[in-house]
Amino acid sequence: MGKKVAGTVYVKIDGGQATVTGGAEVPLSDVKRETVAPGFFKEEDLPPFVKVTCVDDPDLPIKQIMAAANSTVTVEFANGRVYVLSGAYVVGEPSAKGDDGTIDFEWNGTKGVWQ
Repeated sequence: MGKKVAGTVYVKIDGGQATVTGGAEVPLSDVKRETVAPGFFKEEDLPPFVKVTCVDDPDLPIKQIMAAANSTVTVEFANGRVYVLSGAYVVGEPSAKGDDGTIDFEWNGTKGVWQ
């Protein structure tokens, strides 16, 4: 029997649901490891994040999303996994794309938790 591992992704920003295309990207770890010599590695802290491509729906509260400095972003994957980013704020330079009606958002935050 097959198991569903991909499909529709649900994204909520401060409780309001956004329509996303493609999917969402979130980290699996809060550290980045790099080998410095065989058997030895160093770790670097990584900020928790969420990256999504949202449909530029007229109901999408762009001003609220851009101004927020303490949001909660919840990503529910088709396979049942859920990632919650708290203390979130938009980073980078999001822009609306008229050719496909989307906006790429990236949030960093203070804490990311897999549930």
